[in-house]
Amino acid sequence: MKAAIHPKYEEVRVHCACGNAFTTRSTHKGAINLEICSNCHPFFTGKQKLVDTAGRVERFRRKYAKSDAGKAAAAEAAKK
Repeated sequence: MKAAIHPKYEEVRVHCACGNAFTTRSTHKGAINLEICSNCHPFFTGKQKLVDTAGRVERFRRKYAKSDAGKAAAAEAAKK
């Protein structure tokens, strides 16, 4: 590496709103303050809930249940 063209890569302290704090390395100067981290994010903690907006999942299941039933009936008719 050439000297004097790269930013300083130093240890910084990261603080989350949930109270979690850890040390990492970054070119950022000073401490880093986060609103959400891997300790409190619902995706990583397993508390995330799938939100079905306006019945989209149920509508999808009904749509493809009809096509699966039609394919099964066609397969039965072909066997006879």
